[in-house]
Amino acid sequence: MARLLSWIILTPLAVVIVVFAVSNRASVTVALWPLPFTWQLPLFLVVLAGALVGFVLGAAVAWISAGKARRRARAKTRELESTLRDVAYLQHRVATLEAAAQATATAPSAGTALPPPADAA
Repeated sequence: MARLLSWIILTPLAVVIVVFAVSNRASVTVALWPLPFTWQLPLFLVVLAGALVGFVLGAAVAWISAGKARRRARAKTRELESTLRDVAYLQHRVATLEAAAQATATAPSAGTALPPPADAA
């Protein structure tokens, strides 16, 4: 389902980008102010490069800002794993103690046996 959804979204987006690139092929002069360099580039390349740089910078800011949440999630995962190990150990310990208690309840103990009758000898 996700693959179909990505095709439904990405196909029209690709068509729009191609149409934009074909219709904006005029050359523009790009100059970065403090640098002495100038370039003659197609307009679509300048616009798409700007959009790509903006996307990458936005993704980097989002990734950095989510660092605290990722750290907290890793800590909670470690805490959960530790708790699950403790629960498994305690369940094993309870089962062992119940088995030992059941074994002692079914075995005759020396203190509860009745002494033999006096005339049996």
